[in-house]
Amino acid sequence: MQTLIADDGERLHLRVRGEGSPLILLHGWTSSHAIWNVLPESFQRQHRMICPDARGHGGHALQVNRRPDIGRLARDVLNLMDHFGLEQAAVAGHSMGALTLWQFIRDFGCDRISRLCIIDQSPRLVTDAGWANGIYGDFDAARSQRMLDDLKADFAEAVLRLSAYSLNARSRETYERDSRGWQQSRRNLRNLDPEPLIAIWESLVKADFRDVLPRIDVPTLLVWGAESNFYTMETAAYLLGHIRLAQLKTYEGADHSPQLQQAARFAADLAGFLAGDDAAPY
Repeated sequence: MQTLIADDGERLHLRVRGEGSPLILLHGWTSSHAIWNVLPESFQRQHRMICPDARGHGGHALQVNRRPDIGRLARDVLNLMDHFGLEQAAVAGHSMGALTLWQFIRDFGCDRISRLCIIDQSPRLVTDAGWANGIYGDFDAARSQRMLDDLKADFAEAVLRLSAYSLNARSRETYERDSRGWQQSRRNLRNLDPEPLIAIWESLVKADFRDVLPRIDVPTLLVWGAESNFYTMETAAYLLGHIRLAQLKTYEGADHSPQLQQAARFAADLAGFLAGDDAAPY
């Protein structure tokens, strides 16, 4: 692990591995840099993978600001680029990582991004009468508030239920019989500090990045789980229709984390995209 000091004095942690062109990989909410360990050595020989732990994540205690938000996470990406002297880099974000990249583009533009990969995320999480492409298709303001209340009451179980009682029937079934995977996730979540993670979540459900999508002027790869816990293919189609240089790759049988469930395919798709494979969407 390496560290860098952000411009507010917070110490951030990251893992760098591989060689070749730089690729910044941003994980999702409550996760860590370790999710990218699934990428094979052949991929690492082509790319210098820079995998930060978002502040409040990875088991690293915060010293400066106990209540970060999505704007701060985006600025941390800028600090990371400056730390490594990267005038431009390819970037990929899963879930919260995708939201972080959209916030980065809103605040700093696309000049420092060469290529963009978005993994299974909506530009607006909360739904209303005019927006059905958020979480589940029916995660309205009242439901969002109940989620916040649940996080404050029992953080670990609320996070698990968010994924379990979702669009993915298999997740619900395995959660209700408390499979080993859910037990391990529960133990991991109970080791996290809830306060900064809840603060980040509050900023995520307030965010709306639909206006950012038309401003993206770099090649963009959309990676989607056909059995996503949270988002339908209509959400993927919305992104495809509003990001000018986007292509979509759908992973049949995969949930919200297609890059984990089909790691070999994801590595091949991402490597081809980064090499300049801008074939027509499918």
